[in-house]
Amino acid sequence: MTFHPSIPIIRSFDIQMAHTFYIEFLEFKVDWQHQHQTGLPLYMQISKDACTLHLSEHFADASPGANIRIGCEDLKAYQTQLIQKQFKHARPSIIDQPWGIEMTISDPFGNRLTFFQTVE
Repeated sequence: MTFHPSIPIIRSFDIQMAHTFYIEFLEFKVDWQHQHQTGLPLYMQISKDACTLHLSEHFADASPGANIRIGCEDLKAYQTQLIQKQFKHARPSIIDQPWGIEMTISDPFGNRLTFFQTVE
């Protein structure tokens, strides 16, 4: 029996805002997207390296206000890269924790992404 990484579903409300935040700012890429027809809710998969997320505009798929933890290597370099973009809605900082470092960023829909790097 083998388990695979979980894929969180994150509630979104506006494709353009989601694209600006997740694709342009955080530099995830769109793997695929599905919409039954124009005007109906969009469901898409995005990824960055081994991290995969699903974004859904469907009412019952997820609740806004989720907190997702994403492990990464070289968090300080990622934070520097994000700060250099001068993104209007986020200037993330790194916090030292007993288990490593963390950087939390809120998306436009009230969800929080906590990127972390553990101490070796």
